[in-house]
Amino acid sequence: MAGHTEEHDAVTGRTTTGHEWDGIKELNTPLPRWWLNVFYATIIWSIGYFIAYPAWPGVSSYTRGVLGYSSRADVAVEVEALKARRAAQAADLATVELAAIKADPKLLSLAIAQGKAAFGDNCAPCHGIGATGSKGYPNLNDDEWLWGGTLEDIHTTLKHGIRSSNDADTRISAMPAFGRDGILKRDEIRMVANHVRALSGQPTEAGYNRAAGEKLFADNCASCHGEKGLGNRDLGAPNLADAISLYGNRLEDIVETVTNSRAGVMPAWAGRLDPVTVKSLAVYVHSLGGGQ
Repeated sequence: MAGHTEEHDAVTGRTTTGHEWDGIKELNTPLPRWWLNVFYATIIWSIGYFIAYPAWPGVSSYTRGVLGYSSRADVAVEVEALKARRAAQAADLATVELAAIKADPKLLSLAIAQGKAAFGDNCAPCHGIGATGSKGYPNLNDDEWLWGGTLEDIHTTLKHGIRSSNDADTRISAMPAFGRDGILKRDEIRMVANHVRALSGQPTEAGYNRAAGEKLFADNCASCHGEKGLGNRDLGAPNLADAISLYGNRLEDIVETVTNSRAGVMPAWAGRLDPVTVKSLAVYVHSLGGGQ
């Protein structure tokens, strides 16, 4: 430092830098030699790395490195190797009927393994990792199935989806919006909602007129859900007498459903996933405990 008079610290013997704050003087202590050597070595290593491996981004690409290494290429090779190892087994799944897969321990194990992986990638965002569902998304572990829970039923639902816009054979059910379309008045809707709760043994509002609720239900709902509310899987009409409700069992939830209807959508997986994966998914979902 210009004008700096070199001083020596009496305690350490180090010279000072000339910087002083509130009587505290900064010592001119050099960095440890080992630390400097490591630092210089990392600089040399980084230069070599930049030359050997992909490193610097460009406008439309990146520097490839003289070794031409690519982790993405490694993954692609591994995926292709895995597909090759599974090809023979997957060929069996493609040709064997669903029931035969279920009866063959080896094929069943393979289908469940592939189905579980496909479920995590494609179905878990809606149904959950454990397939327990949530409001508006069915629990796949129980025995409540809108369209049937046999292997064939599940397979058909997976292939064609529910209200899927790009599949002519998709599952379709259409419940009227009784309130929005002016079919029932507000007090009538509430009466029907109370009757639906009564069908499953749940408490109803004080003053609920059972006879009036039964008549409204018979006139407007029984054609799809049945006189006792047991549902109709051919129509995708849910069982209303089991206290399992896709959109909630509270009175207000049911009032909302009757007023505005519901129209959940599930994609048609045929075309999105290969046939073997769809079959594996059907076997996996059926194995969760709610299959019939």
